Amino acid sequence: MNMNKSLIIFKEKLDKAKISNWNDISLFLDSLKSEKHHKRTYKNLYNILSKGIAFITFDYGIDGVSIEIQKYAQSLELLFKREIGKKVPLHFIGGDFYDKADTVLSSKWNRFQIQNMNGWSKWSGGKWFSKLFYEDMPEKSEISDQMAQEIWKQAVNFSEQLGKYIADKNIELLIPVNICTNPGNPAITLAVTMLTEALNIFVISSNHDYYWEGGKADRPKNEEPGPRDHFFKNHTNTEFFNLLKSLYPWNGAKWLQVNINEPQSEALIKKFEFSKKHVFELSSCISDKFLKKYKKKAVLSARKRMAYILSDGSPVIHPTEINTHIDNLSDWMKNQKPIVCGTKRNLELDLTKKGTIYCLQPTRIIGRKRIYKDLKILTALLNHKKLNNAFKKGKGKQLIFHITGPVPIEHQKDLEKVLYAYKNLCQNVDKKIADKIFIVFSVGTENHPSFKKNKLEKLCIEDIYKLADIILFPSETEGRGLPIIESSACGIPIVCSRYYPEEVFDGVIGTDLKKNRRIKYILFPEDDNYKTELLDNISEILLNKDYRKIYSKHNRTAVKKRFGINMIVNKFDEFVKIFQNNSI
Repeated sequence: MNMNKSLIIFKEKLDKAKISNWNDISLFLDSLKSEKHHKRTYKNLYNILSKGIAFITFDYGIDGVSIEIQKYAQSLELLFKREIGKKVPLHFIGGDFYDKADTVLSSKWNRFQIQNMNGWSKWSGGKWFSKLFYEDMPEKSEISDQMAQEIWKQAVNFSEQLGKYIADKNIELLIPVNICTNPGNPAITLAVTMLTEALNIFVISSNHDYYWEGGKADRPKNEEPGPRDHFFKNHTNTEFFNLLKSLYPWNGAKWLQVNINEPQSEALIKKFEFSKKHVFELSSCISDKFLKKYKKKAVLSARKRMAYILSDGSPVIHPTEINTHIDNLSDWMKNQKPIVCGTKRNLELDLTKKGTIYCLQPTRIIGRKRIYKDLKILTALLNHKKLNNAFKKGKGKQLIFHITGPVPIEHQKDLEKVLYAYKNLCQNVDKKIADKIFIVFSVGTENHPSFKKNKLEKLCIEDIYKLADIILFPSETEGRGLPIIESSACGIPIVCSRYYPEEVFDGVIGTDLKKNRRIKYILFPEDDNYKTELLDNISEILLNKDYRKIYSKHNRTAVKKRFGINMIVNKFDEFVKIFQNNSI
């Protein structure tokens, strides 16, 4: 059936629907379920899909999810050119496109913003998210029915906007990313589910995080709360929670579930009874730019450009005194700009100075990244004989701790924890050393107007890694753990935690593979017990570039063998073949 005709029929159904509670929504959803598609030839299906492919997620910036979407998009372009010699129009649908998204999304790609479809606290200021997941909503209560009607009303609004765009742009494949796994905004999830069933289009649900990862309904009294326990706040409201479970993720006839790790796939198959024919994994990839070898000149170039960003156009940085930044933090959060902090006023910082020790945390500032632990280990290192002596003898001139990503507005408290950990570091090391320790926030900025004037190229993500002598990554939970792969491709040693799920960590490292395919790393101690051997090892990495090469050469080789872009191109081809064979 013509997509526009299907959309008209769907709108008529929406107009006739009488929705009073969660159960009514579930019954309406069941009435829309589409059947399997007609079998098509391989080339014919490629030609159909080449009309248009769209990604949809809560927002686009420089976070890990947006960067992965960029890789998927580039892989699809390569795939369609390889298979049918055609360009494929790519569309990016979201609730917000942040300024930093321009560094990730190509200007040739189409964008469509739907107001208020962002998630969590960015969805109507967090009002509806709070009512669903933090406030009591007893089954069959007035508030429960009111919330069902509110979510339905928003879903209908989203459906109208999204449906018109899909039909106008001839989008035949929709790729929701985390929309159908993490309940940041159930209204847009409901809209996506209803539309794709009503219009009978193909869906690849890209799943990075599930609500049940780090979350559950009941915990023993002696067990620590999980970071996603709030999603189970109203699990005893069975009508609501049954709908939630059916949406996250939706088990549609033309849907593929594509996870970023094997434990997620096993859970869908064993716990949620998805067919194996619906469930796959898609790993990350690394571009050849990451693997390209570079020399000291490239490091100095990256640091010089970063200096212009951090100083707002000057090669020399004048840090802000840490207490001043803390006092002004609420204002800074509203308009985050790159900033460098030091222990006192009237300090200067030159990133290209000989004897600079550069430590990088290549993530946003959110609680589960546990960035405060970086400052604890740096305190131990600066009080350890090897690194302490290097500073006293002048071999270590300054130490920079650089966090690359922005701070989501709801994570200000996590930033405060980092800032006070920096203050604590400065109070617990030799005062002469403390004045040489700087904390840097570049908030995802990779370009500056001064670059053009000074004939400098914008920084790319691989250039950001070139800044560093070492990567610090003490994350508590990760869907994948991309900084491990990226730092290894660039040849930068990494100190990382064995995050949850441990099977995912082991998969990234390659624990079960031969030694030449495993990534070498230094384990971040969970108990903050910094043994002499560990501190000696990290100090040697920071002070001896030849010692760093032990990690560099090995990890580059291991990553190149396992994470090339052709892997993703071939995976998407596999998905098209599954659609074509009508095997789902």
